[in-house]
Amino acid sequence: MYEVRASTVLQCLEEAAHYYNHSEIAEKLGVNPSTVGRWLKHETEPKHGILYGLQQMLMPFGKPADSADFTFIDLFAGIGGIRKAFELNGGRCVFTSEWDAYAQRTYHANFADGQPIAGDITAIPEANIPAHDVLLAGFPCQPFSIAGVSKKNALGRAHGFEDETQGTLFFDVARIIKAKRPGAFLLENVKNLQSHDKGNTFRIILHTLREELGYQVHWTTIDGQHWTPQHRERTVIVGFREPTAFSWDALQLPGKGRITLGNILHKTDGSEPVLEHDEGRYFDHANRKIHDKYTLTNNLWKYLQDYSDKHKAKGNGFGFGLAYANSVTRTLSARYYKDGSEILVWQGENKNPRRLTPRECARLMGYPDTFRIPVSDTRAYKQFGNSVVMPVFREVARVMKPWIMQQTYKPLMADIWINQNDSTPLFVMETDYVVSRNDSRTYG
Repeated sequence: MYEVRASTVLQCLEEAAHYYNHSEIAEKLGVNPSTVGRWLKHETEPKHGILYGLQQMLMPFGKPADSADFTFIDLFAGIGGIRKAFELNGGRCVFTSEWDAYAQRTYHANFADGQPIAGDITAIPEANIPAHDVLLAGFPCQPFSIAGVSKKNALGRAHGFEDETQGTLFFDVARIIKAKRPGAFLLENVKNLQSHDKGNTFRIILHTLREELGYQVHWTTIDGQHWTPQHRERTVIVGFREPTAFSWDALQLPGKGRITLGNILHKTDGSEPVLEHDEGRYFDHANRKIHDKYTLTNNLWKYLQDYSDKHKAKGNGFGFGLAYANSVTRTLSARYYKDGSEILVWQGENKNPRRLTPRECARLMGYPDTFRIPVSDTRAYKQFGNSVVMPVFREVARVMKPWIMQQTYKPLMADIWINQNDSTPLFVMETDYVVSRNDSRTYG
């Protein structure tokens, strides 16, 4: 008979606390929130009988909800971080686009709903995308050209977003919004989007969303450090088709420094969970140690130190980032696979530092241990470096949801056809859209 260990129950409870508040956990387990609080403070021992309920709360990614409060599409989906954030708030994904084959493999491994993943979004006609309530997109940052706009003005020719953003991936976001008119959207990008190309890129994006597409737009900057031990600032843009009282003031940001690197590192005291899907690739449970391959070689460690010294002598800040158990790390990047220099874990005076393992990278990005990593270390490092801190977007989805739910349904021109083989719409619906003032704040 299987024996439930108290440490296993507590571990699942602590994992659930990353994604649910005490009241939500209590409701699902049939106990009082104060009881959950005492368990998490180690004042009392959690009952073994709650393990099944906790496991249901931490089901692997991809288990589709029986019902959904709203639908969404997931563009530039990566490995599904934003998708999971919106699923945890009652959404259901009806379309996914991601061009990278290795990211598709990871996505499929974690969202086993049988839906195909569309490839290159630039090659997908709007008519092939289903109707949806929310559009999600973590689009790549690209410069927009304004050359020729003055000339077109002089010639009396139109130069809307089709001209200014043509050739960029944001253009594909805009054309889909224009065709499908979702009730809301969420766009994610690096913080530097705001200053990219001397601010021109961001100006055109906001102009397109507001003036050309007619959405009420709000943007801010949020640091992932509120949820994980990583300084990772991202630009978040949300928009609504109808007027709302949405405000970033509704964000509930946990205090920084609450979680440090030691909370997400592999445990060498015997408490590291055995994850069958990891197949022992990252941690040696028999010897309670991280595999040696993650420790830097003498040559690489010497190179990084010499490189750092050289730039310090020139007054530059380039160099490696040594991280300790009580640290908050630098931003994990897609180049981490090269040398791991931005986050090197201290292993003592007499041992070279090491890279994070892919499992630790997953934790650093706020993914639960149920998240599967079916690709090589190199691919995994790239994928997590390109991903989002998932709990950030769970909170954004939470504050968006009331306003998503109040958006009134309007027939969409691109969804109303005489038949599937006829591109002639039955009718065109004219709608007035609202442009709001700039609502921009930074949550760092």
